[in-house]
Amino acid sequence: MKSLFDSSFQRQISRRTLLKLASVGTFGGFVGYSRFSKPQPSVFQPGILSLPYHVNKPKSVIVVGGGLAGLAAAYELGKRGFQVTLLERSPQLGGKVASWQINVNGESMMMEHGFHGFFPQYYNLWSVIEEIKIRDNFKSLNYYSVVYKGDRYQPEVFRPSHSAFPWNIVDLAVSSTNRLRWGLNLTSPQHWQVFREITGFNPAHSYARLDDMSVTEWVNKGIPRGLYDLYFLPFAKSSLNSPDVLSAGELMQFFHFYFFGNPEGLAFNGTRQDMGRSLVDPIAQSIVNQGGKILTEVSVSNIHWNDGKIESLTYQKGSEATTIPFWVKANPVLDAVTPSKLAFYGAGDRVYAVNPTTQAAISLTCTHQGCTVHPQDNGEFHCPCHGAVFDQNGKVVSGPAQRDLPQFKVMGKAEDTLQLVAVETAVTQSNPPETLQADYYVIAADIPGVQNLFAGMTGEVPAQVKQQVKQLAVADPFAVCRFWFDRDFPWEQSWFTSLSGYRLTDSITLYHRIQDDYIAWAEKTGGSVVELHAYCYKEKEFPTQAALLSTFEQELHEIVPDLKDATILHRELVNQKNFAGFPPGSYRDRPSTETLAANLLFAGDWVKMPFPCGLMERAVSSGLLASNAILEQEGLQGRTLLTVKPKGMLSFLA
Repeated sequence: MKSLFDSSFQRQISRRTLLKLASVGTFGGFVGYSRFSKPQPSVFQPGILSLPYHVNKPKSVIVVGGGLAGLAAAYELGKRGFQVTLLERSPQLGGKVASWQINVNGESMMMEHGFHGFFPQYYNLWSVIEEIKIRDNFKSLNYYSVVYKGDRYQPEVFRPSHSAFPWNIVDLAVSSTNRLRWGLNLTSPQHWQVFREITGFNPAHSYARLDDMSVTEWVNKGIPRGLYDLYFLPFAKSSLNSPDVLSAGELMQFFHFYFFGNPEGLAFNGTRQDMGRSLVDPIAQSIVNQGGKILTEVSVSNIHWNDGKIESLTYQKGSEATTIPFWVKANPVLDAVTPSKLAFYGAGDRVYAVNPTTQAAISLTCTHQGCTVHPQDNGEFHCPCHGAVFDQNGKVVSGPAQRDLPQFKVMGKAEDTLQLVAVETAVTQSNPPETLQADYYVIAADIPGVQNLFAGMTGEVPAQVKQQVKQLAVADPFAVCRFWFDRDFPWEQSWFTSLSGYRLTDSITLYHRIQDDYIAWAEKTGGSVVELHAYCYKEKEFPTQAALLSTFEQELHEIVPDLKDATILHRELVNQKNFAGFPPGSYRDRPSTETLAANLLFAGDWVKMPFPCGLMERAVSSGLLASNAILEQEGLQGRTLLTVKPKGMLSFLA
């Protein structure tokens, strides 16, 4: 499989030919971005129809990770006749779009990791949705607002559009009440450079110029303040990466995919039910219908290499607290703010407290609904979400939790990381490890997961691949808090609205206006369900989940003053640190889908992509790229993949 910008191919073309192609491409780009005809998606990998569609001999694939990337790879390969086995550590499939059952005052409802918008330029994701005939599971949210704290800026509203650059800029300027506050002056060399970068994205050139600096550093070179406040800051954070640790080159790719190279507008769809029922479960059912096998609550204990490729994979079924060792990083923030002799490792909802004297550890993930319990002065652990109490050994003192906190012991230490292993129980003893072999292996875990997999591999693991995985970065943690109230309230903005200027909160979602179950609950009770999302907060500012909860509640009252006197009937917190980071300097050595081993493919929102994409579309596209690489090795027809225009209209100026 060749990269879209294959340098070896470019070297075979003469300078004159390149100039001719550039001229034609420039003219075609202007026509394609015409006001009068909607630009069509670009074809990255056209399927070769003359090749066979199905494999004609038994071939097997193991996919590790049941998020969108793993599901997409398993779905496509299952369609082609491969025997697929998908392994997922969690009880639920979906990864960052998983959903699970919760209890709300005696009533069963579904919770998820926060609202996800389905943009129309998610061409590859939508193609899967169309194939499995679940388009009716989605609904248009009509328009999209960005609201700013204070009175300096009026809300920005983005509506469906079929105008690409430069007409989308014209439309935005006409509709924006803040256009006189943009501060853009193209007679200024610094402002012209900003305009050139955001309208002339070219992967080879843009990353070369900008990948070694953060968005904050790039902004400090002279970006207009209005443009930064109105667009760059809220949209940079919606990548789930903080501007101070996000590559400026990656932001240019993000802007190009979502706005400057996108002819579809910024309005999007939401799901009619939770993400599980609307998207994840139908894809999983398609995999099973094709003969695939899906195993949840399994942990991979070893991947063994031999002769430059993967030879086998060993896993253990049972609870997540299996006897498989894993590594966790120190959490100095919790050490500094917690009045305890314990040492803390991990982050988000996977935190472990270690007794330095006994080398014993306990998980601080509440066994009720997953919040992180907090140590108290008396040695107990209290859950900030629903009030469960555990003693100093992790035993339940009072509910709603029914199970004790899992116990661990320290197996090893390296720099600022510990290797932990669960204390054996009857459950782990009754599930001995099993070993599988396959023709191909697709690793589609999140970054902490794939790094743990590589830390435990045996045999001769290629040093380059191991180093690429080791240096992957995880973004700052994200948090979601969903509130159930006893009353509704007036709201003039979109049902999902981006927010800017608050210490913690980056968006608000009105679930009782979007998802059917919540609409029915609101009609029955007269209440409302509101979710706040913090995309990438700083752990030093909000070191505990109690701090997150109190700040969310305070800011919600600022955002929706009508809820100040409302009664909170229930609340749920989701807090994780597993989203892909794109720090300065990371583009060059980021692993691609294909690796040095012919039978190992990577998939996930963290892989280097050969065409513009983001978030859910990036995950799905990476899974389909991995399946295409396997199909190519087997001489089969690849799946046609689509994207927006691969380069910005003014890329020739750069």
